[in-house]
Amino acid sequence: MTASLPPLLLPHYSLLRFSGADAQAFLQGQLTCDVTALQPGSSTYGGYCTPKGRLLATFLLWLSADGYTMLLPSALTEATRKRLMMYVLRSKVKIEDLTPDLAGVGVFGADSAQQIATLGGEMPEHQHDVALRDVVTVIHLSKQRYLAVLPRAQASMADGSDAWTGLDIAAGIPFILPATQEEFVPQMVNLDRIGGLSYSKGCYPGQEIVARTHYLGKLKQRMYRASVAAPAAPGDKLYCAELGDQSGGMIVSSAQIADGWFTVLAVLQTAHAQSAPWYLGSVQGPVLELNSLPYQTS
Repeated sequence: MTASLPPLLLPHYSLLRFSGADAQAFLQGQLTCDVTALQPGSSTYGGYCTPKGRLLATFLLWLSADGYTMLLPSALTEATRKRLMMYVLRSKVKIEDLTPDLAGVGVFGADSAQQIATLGGEMPEHQHDVALRDVVTVIHLSKQRYLAVLPRAQASMADGSDAWTGLDIAAGIPFILPATQEEFVPQMVNLDRIGGLSYSKGCYPGQEIVARTHYLGKLKQRMYRASVAAPAAPGDKLYCAELGDQSGGMIVSSAQIADGWFTVLAVLQTAHAQSAPWYLGSVQGPVLELNSLPYQTS
């Protein structure tokens, strides 16, 4: 990935706003992250599960004076909003889709401070800090990587979805898509490694299964980063010779990084992840080359 990029429009993301007197309690009872620990001016990753503990969505969530804002893939936004609305019942919670009015913009590189100033934003100091200046929100995601949220009328830059997905992959950040819904428990995609999973909070859909997986040590799959010299897409199955014709893994996310080359996040069986080559589509398919992640998975 190049050392610096111009600001990138991120149309593959959408934004939901949760507001009202009961917003915190409502989200605390629905999501894998500890919403009560989220302070104004801070953000966290998290997940939303079925009662069986399988992920329906992963997201970035932050708190401001207007409520909680959730950034998640556009392909899942409306379905997620409708499903959560079913559980609002008599709670004082309003769920709005902000995407028609606001846009996500990615900033990456050594000149991030200058880019953010040009966008009208303020630099947040630490990872997961959120800075608000006028109508521009900026979130510090990782070293030299920031998410800006600004009025859509001000977002006239080029579509950078693929480049930004590549940066998410390099950072080991999973975003569930329609092809991978209900395929993974949160630990399989390393949500516990990026601060998106709390074992000390109260109940939420799937919490018992997620906790059992953790405390009984039954996790047999983890997410790894790899590259492959062939087109790869979320939901594609992966194979290794030790398992024969039985699939032992799946692509979580993918982005093209060069002619013919794709970078991917892939969930693999840990017993075979390092000991045998993995292949895309079949044991006769293109081989995956494992790459490192910026955090420990074991």
